[in-house]
Amino acid sequence: MPILTSPQADDVRTAIRHAALRADLRVAVFMGSAQGRARDYAERLHAALGDEQAPRAVLVFVDPGTHALEIVTGALIRGRVTDGQCRLAAMAMVTAFSAGDYDGGLVQGIEMLTEYATHS
Repeated sequence: MPILTSPQADDVRTAIRHAALRADLRVAVFMGSAQGRARDYAERLHAALGDEQAPRAVLVFVDPGTHALEIVTGALIRGRVTDGQCRLAAMAMVTAFSAGDYDGGLVQGIEMLTEYATHS
């Protein structure tokens, strides 16, 4: 399983901070192995953000070992970022991931989600 280097993780954290500042979008990223079905696991991770944060958050879950990618949006975000827009961001991420570019894919996906949330 690929591990992000410190500079790569910094790039992802910068994209997350930018999402918060530009679009008031809370983004959480989890990269690791799913425990059970990927979608169910991603939804549990999203719920674990808590009653205050989860409704305002987008969780991006990546399991490189099984090539799973899930994007879970909170109730308050669904009105700003559509399922179709999440699919577009996911396609961009998957394209980068298939070339081994996990940090670039995450940054691009987060930037796309930020842009969609900004123009809602």
